[in-house]
Amino acid sequence: MKPRLTITALLALCGSSAAFAADFNIPMAFEYIAVDGQEIKTSLFNHKSEIELDKGTHKIAIRYNDLVEDDFSDSQTNVKSNAFIVTIDVDGDFSYHLKPADGEFVKNPKSFAKAPQVVVTREDNGLVNYKVTQTNITEESFVSRLFSGNDATDIDAEAAAVTGSAAAVTSAPTAPVSKPSPAAAATMPAVAAANATAPATSAEDAAKAEQMLQYWWLHADEQTRKEFMSWAIKQL
Repeated sequence: MKPRLTITALLALCGSSAAFAADFNIPMAFEYIAVDGQEIKTSLFNHKSEIELDKGTHKIAIRYNDLVEDDFSDSQTNVKSNAFIVTIDVDGDFSYHLKPADGEFVKNPKSFAKAPQVVVTREDNGLVNYKVTQTNITEESFVSRLFSGNDATDIDAEAAAVTGSAAAVTSAPTAPVSKPSPAAAATMPAVAAANATAPATSAEDAAKAEQMLQYWWLHADEQTRKEFMSWAIKQL
């Protein structure tokens, strides 16, 4: 009988421990960057909408990242905000939900992205102890880096440093790059590649080159963007 009682007690203990897992949910237009010093890899094609949180205080780095209709064309534009940090105290097995402060959906994406205002609620309508901190952690656009010569910002590493309990914020290192595959290189228009490597002869030429790069960047898939970035950074 004793072994049976011991096993039963252990199972009950394990069951009660495993049962405690609060969840934190975000809409499709937002993405996780880091939680408590750990990077979270997501993308438009691999969106993570929910994470589990243990009891205690957690720091979650999130940003607004959505595709919106362009004002001047039929295409879509990617609108991103700087990272913001949600510091939340979890004291029970609850379901938390983050959403824009002015409703379920962002009404003015470009204005919202400048300083996202969000609220965190609990599914049972209980009191949520949290605060939202805006940061200057940003990911420069590829076109901007290409023409200015700046190094790529590792937004995941910076966000992880900020959300770490004892980590200090340091300057982010340049992200590692790899050689693009021949297949990916073949998909890039020759005229865009030429403009990326050859110096502009005038301000007008530079503006045209930037417009072309923006066009192809917005219409390329994620893998092609990554491979083109790797190739372009090596040309700097």
